[in-house]
Amino acid sequence: MDESSSMNIRQVFGRRLGRTARRWRRVVDERLLPFGLTDATWLPLLYLARGKTPMRQKDLAESVGIEGSTLVRLIDSLDHAGLIERRTAGDRRARILQLTERGLALVEQVEAVAAALRQEILAGFSDEELAITLNVIERISAALAVARGPKPGDEG
Repeated sequence: MDESSSMNIRQVFGRRLGRTARRWRRVVDERLLPFGLTDATWLPLLYLARGKTPMRQKDLAESVGIEGSTLVRLIDSLDHAGLIERRTAGDRRARILQLTERGLALVEQVEAVAAALRQEILAGFSDEELAITLNVIERISAALAVARGPKPGDEG
């Protein structure tokens, strides 16, 4: 590969990666429409389901990558739909979130849709290709974390 080809790859890489992620998310959204879900609703449910313990609102907001005030409106909606419940932690101000049985059942359906999509989209790739790609993405993610620097409140 000559230098100009290398430069071109580096110029388009971020755009292509971002576009691919958006397309993947859009297809998942389309497949979850029959359940009345969008990424704004299914993603927090997945994070809650995959957590080892009930999650604090603050931790969920950070995991999903949204502001706390936006999350509060979303939590209100999910709570109203009977998908999650809020409980008080040791500190009265701290709230933890937990999926209800209805929420767990919905997450199972979401996971099934996501698994079918992964199978469909990744069928033409070997495990070795996917492992290399995942390694590259992980390294890029780590470099982005360093480039971003610490967030306020990250100190010790």
